[in-house]
Amino acid sequence: MDQPAPPTRIELAIGGMSCAACAARLEKQLNKTPGVQNARVNFATERATLTAAPQVTPQILAGVVAKTGFTATPVTQPAPDDHGREALELAAAFALALPLWAGMVWPLPAWLALCLASLSQSWLAARFYRGAWASLRAGAANMDVLIALGTTAAYGLSLHNFLTTGPLYFDSAVSIIAFIRLGKFLESRIKRQTASALTGLKSLAPANAHLQGGGDIPAATLQPGQIIEIRPAERIPADGLITQGRALIDESLLTGESRPLAKSPGDALLAGALNLDGLLCLRVTARPGEHFIDHLARLVADAQAAKPPFQRLADRIATWFVPLVLALAALTFTGWWLHGAPPARALIVAVSVLVIACPCALGLATPAAILAATLAAAKRGIVLREPAALERAAKIDHMVFDKTGTLTTGALSLAKTECFAIPEPEALSLAAALAAANPHPLSAALRRPGIAAPPDFTLIPGQGVRGTIGGVSYLLGSAHLIPQAPPRPGATFLAREHGPTLAAFTFTDELRPHVPATLARLKTMGITPLILTGDTEAATRALGLDTALIASATPEQKLAAIRALQAQGHAVAMLGDGINDLAALAGADLALSLATATDAAQDSAALLLLRPDPALAAEALSLARAAWLVLWQGLAWALLYNVIAIPAAMAGLLSPGLAAAAMAASSLSVLGNALRLRH
Repeated sequence: MDQPAPPTRIELAIGGMSCAACAARLEKQLNKTPGVQNARVNFATERATLTAAPQVTPQILAGVVAKTGFTATPVTQPAPDDHGREALELAAAFALALPLWAGMVWPLPAWLALCLASLSQSWLAARFYRGAWASLRAGAANMDVLIALGTTAAYGLSLHNFLTTGPLYFDSAVSIIAFIRLGKFLESRIKRQTASALTGLKSLAPANAHLQGGGDIPAATLQPGQIIEIRPAERIPADGLITQGRALIDESLLTGESRPLAKSPGDALLAGALNLDGLLCLRVTARPGEHFIDHLARLVADAQAAKPPFQRLADRIATWFVPLVLALAALTFTGWWLHGAPPARALIVAVSVLVIACPCALGLATPAAILAATLAAAKRGIVLREPAALERAAKIDHMVFDKTGTLTTGALSLAKTECFAIPEPEALSLAAALAAANPHPLSAALRRPGIAAPPDFTLIPGQGVRGTIGGVSYLLGSAHLIPQAPPRPGATFLAREHGPTLAAFTFTDELRPHVPATLARLKTMGITPLILTGDTEAATRALGLDTALIASATPEQKLAAIRALQAQGHAVAMLGDGINDLAALAGADLALSLATATDAAQDSAALLLLRPDPALAAEALSLARAAWLVLWQGLAWALLYNVIAIPAAMAGLLSPGLAAAAMAASSLSVLGNALRLRH
């Protein structure tokens, strides 16, 4: 029986959205489309991310988007650049408004005011009418409906009064259009600059690659096994392994590693890294679209597209907010009229309510903070895989570390040599010869260049090795192989067979840089660090780290330790890298993993650290706390703005022009506050 084809992932750039209500409406329509399994629309990034059956094409989805009143372009294609047209229309909006504002001081002929306002209304307000019509046709109301009603009311009332010699409000209609266009122009520019960071990530890799032996081909066509050349000052076009050459490689834009790294044959290189000074030959190891840079870009894009619970709440508020504002505007007009105000005055106050209450800031608060946080994290070498992790990370008060491969490199080194019957140089030379052909990890720390294994060599499984050197039989191994050895827990011994013990070797797992400083930083943040390892207590204490420790722990015991902390009311994060950490990672409130970890450990992590540096764990928690604070600041400002501004407008304290300026300032303040995270 044939298996169903797996769903495809489609990303679309969306044009024409004016507020979060637009994004919510489009998302609803896309999720109703047959074959679409999940659709998410992000107002801040102006992207739609979908998983759908293979028969659902971008063209089909673009048709659905068009019927909803927006435009859609596959992100693999260049999006239409409307920046120049928007700048021209913005300049025109203020050019038409300036004479009307000057008319407040120097009287302007009524016919000239009518001409300026008519041009603004028919040309520059057209986009609001189109958006309002598309929204109403879909059975919803968005910001465009509010703006279209507000400007039409002010212009229509002024036109009536022009014909009947009443007071004119053309300046209000033109001011609304000018300030709204200014706010949208600046908002679009900020969004474009922020989104370009993600686009720029994938564009780090060059378009072409130099094949070994001559000739250039598109980098997107490179296949595993092909050999390419990378010249000095060029970026790496594909993931691969160096076959020839040595060079300093700058990976800072990919992993956040600030120092250039020396690379030589056998070392791996990442697409997008910069070759600083050497000629290299590279064997490609990844297929097109499966390079590390592609994986990283997908992780960042998924994090930006995902919606945590508080964002879904904001979207729901935005969908009913516009109808509520329409009702408040109608109530305002009725209340002023019934209390004796002229209909013209009542209408202008209602227009101020329509304009001031746009839900843009509310819709931007959460996605803008998430967008800025994911990009700030990526710049530091941290991938935020799910936005909901920000909330969990902000509450962490215990940070649990695995030891081997996480706090340490996993590579053993010789820590101490204790000699009993021969000089240390002789002991090290004998041990190096016996270790030369031994596959045990401890032997790697004893091997020396130029010292080969003896011809008479025997591997004793689980205990050590035997070899004859200079006619003498020697043993190298554990206390099980050399029972006469003195008590040295965990040591490896060198002895003459049937003779005395000659030396004892103690090994240590090499500590990664910055570990002590990381533990100290966590403590200053109010987070208690804890080492949770399957290694022995003696081996772990030998690292000299001043922190709590649970040693010789099985995977079940690691999970139990985390559950015990949680039962005491603590929020626990776990940084691990191996299969034996999976249960603990799954049970922790927040899972972190290194990019060098097993695939299973990476899949369990909400935060992925691109460098094998535990210091990034403290950096990630610090950034998450800042992002969570900025997110709530944005939401609080958006809600407080409306709580204050709407009653002020209903009371007649804001003119329509001032209301439009305040509305634009509200959205920009939310965006500006979120973008602080990038720095």
